[in-house]
Amino acid sequence: MDFDDSPDEAEFRAEARVFLDANAVRRKAGQVEGYRRGQDKPGALDAAKDFQRRKQVAGFAGIAWPKEWGGRGGTPIQEVIYTQEESKYDVLTGIFGIGLGMAIPTICTHGTPAQRDRYAPPALRGEEVWCQLFSEPAGGSDLAALRTRAVRDGDGWVINGQKIWTSGAHYCQFGVLVARTDFDVPKHKGLTYFIMPMDSKGLEIRPIRQMSGSSHFNEVFFNDVRIPDSLRVGAVGEGWRVALTTLMRERYGMRESPGPDVADVFEIARNLTLEDGPALDNAAVKEKLAEWYTRTQGLRFTRYRTMTALSRGETPGPESSITKVTAANKLQEIAAYGLDLLGMAGVEAGPDMPVEGLFEEALLYSPALRIAGGTDEILRNIIAERVLGLPADMRADKDVAFKDIPTGAR
Repeated sequence: MDFDDSPDEAEFRAEARVFLDANAVRRKAGQVEGYRRGQDKPGALDAAKDFQRRKQVAGFAGIAWPKEWGGRGGTPIQEVIYTQEESKYDVLTGIFGIGLGMAIPTICTHGTPAQRDRYAPPALRGEEVWCQLFSEPAGGSDLAALRTRAVRDGDGWVINGQKIWTSGAHYCQFGVLVARTDFDVPKHKGLTYFIMPMDSKGLEIRPIRQMSGSSHFNEVFFNDVRIPDSLRVGAVGEGWRVALTTLMRERYGMRESPGPDVADVFEIARNLTLEDGPALDNAAVKEKLAEWYTRTQGLRFTRYRTMTALSRGETPGPESSITKVTAANKLQEIAAYGLDLLGMAGVEAGPDMPVEGLFEEALLYSPALRIAGGTDEILRNIIAERVLGLPADMRADKDVAFKDIPTGAR
């Protein structure tokens, strides 16, 4: 495992710092942006698009993308290095994560050259934002159980159905959609992957009001939505294979979790007095801090393993799922414990309150991170089967036509 940059990596890191110093504001010590807080600020979307445009001009957008995709043609470790440096600055880039991290790479991999040339450049420049139209109310964590239907009609398709938990659908220009085109074959074989213009006639977006006060998620309804066949990505019936590319990029990209982390709860304990004295002198508090510090270091070194593989030109394996499932659970525990330490002060937010209400906000959003990008159960199955070599789960519906799978409805 390598901990130091090579000379070329150090040179690239310095280049990234020069760009960021000239185009962004460095975070103050201890400053942590809320998971969705920055995204809800007035003008945030325009500011994010402007910064993305400057990134693209400077060659820091699509760093590891091939040049024929419009990228820099760099290495995955350069992408990691830039992301490390950018995280030190107060910039909002998460709205492009689905498009640049999942949708466009999938289209460039499985789509046509015409699709690549049409959609990749404006996405890199931040002009068009993408969402992911995968989850459905009746599907749970099983994407292959989806029921949104796409029926061939001449040189196009007619889409009917519903998607849910679609992040950012209300401000996106396009989405990637998986729909069922054949109900007479097993569920993984009857899917097809599409590009969906979000302003299509018959498409309805309904924001979902969250308990955090945000409306980041949406329901999306398709009522006889018509799209041309030129928006199909990959062959008819090959949607599962195409979607796997999207899913693998999603799970790798979500290996990091937002704060608060152990340093933030440590800062609270440092300045808090309990009934029996300073919180840092309390044995139970110290035990919790030690546990989270140990887990944080384990996550850090697991990420170093991934970075080392990238630096050597290798592809990280399924063990990267360990990072996501551990980090998401740790975040939820830290958020709950931080509120317990703060007591009644923990439920308030604002600049005059402890850590500006960050722990309260984190407690509301942290459960979602145990679902997004693969639930705890799915990730543990991946680890069990692909890392530890344990037997796979039984699948009773593996060879059953989708129309014959019981649904519970009479």
